[in-house]
Amino acid sequence: MWIFIIVAFIIVILACLKQVNQYERGVVFTMGRYSYVMEPGWRLLIPIFQSFRKVDIRVKAVDVPDQKAITRDNVPVTVNAVIYYKVSAAEKAIIEVENFQYAISQYAQTTMRNIVGSVTLDELLSKRDEIADRIKEIVDKETDEWGIKVNNVELKDVSLPESMERTIAKQAEAEREKRAVIINSEGELAASANIAQAARTLSETPGALHLRTLQSINDLSSDQSNTVVFMTPVEVLRAFEGFAKKMDNESK
Repeated sequence: MWIFIIVAFIIVILACLKQVNQYERGVVFTMGRYSYVMEPGWRLLIPIFQSFRKVDIRVKAVDVPDQKAITRDNVPVTVNAVIYYKVSAAEKAIIEVENFQYAISQYAQTTMRNIVGSVTLDELLSKRDEIADRIKEIVDKETDEWGIKVNNVELKDVSLPESMERTIAKQAEAEREKRAVIINSEGELAASANIAQAARTLSETPGALHLRTLQSINDLSSDQSNTVVFMTPVEVLRAFEGFAKKMDNESK
């Protein structure tokens, strides 16, 4: 008789005993009304009168599926994202919303489409972090009443129509060619300035041009395979021209 009573008592205790893991919280309801939140460990509940729901409080990643939207400058795009969140108040996550995982995903999709529609394509491509922060701020504010804390939002991919991709590629190529032409022209301008300065220096210094010519000939002579064509300096030709004019005047 006593053995039966002891066994029955143990069965009742085991039926009342509930385990809550470290990464969970248990929301307890007594006769259908919220009572308290169970902390991790073994806890006792009164059968029939009490029930509980476990809530995982670890950080979760929700994949926001591809969303088609039109930017402010009327460009159709497809955007997807990922949201990282965690439950900050287990009782709100159970009481305030039916399915918080589904609810946060749906709200994130709507918010993402609205934000994409309020920016231009250039802003969407160049300011992805700022746009993600705006989405995070809006979603976090709304889900705060559900006991949800949004940690981060990341835009994973922004897809464009093929025609728009070709247009952007041509624009980028034209921009690269433009920069190349500007850099080349700046180099030529600097080189011409240096050449002009060198020419002025050689012309203003007596004998400098002859020394430069001799140096060039010396550099060429180091290679036996080179054929050197020596050009008479302009100054020599001018000297001969002046001498010829002088001879003509004397003969007259």
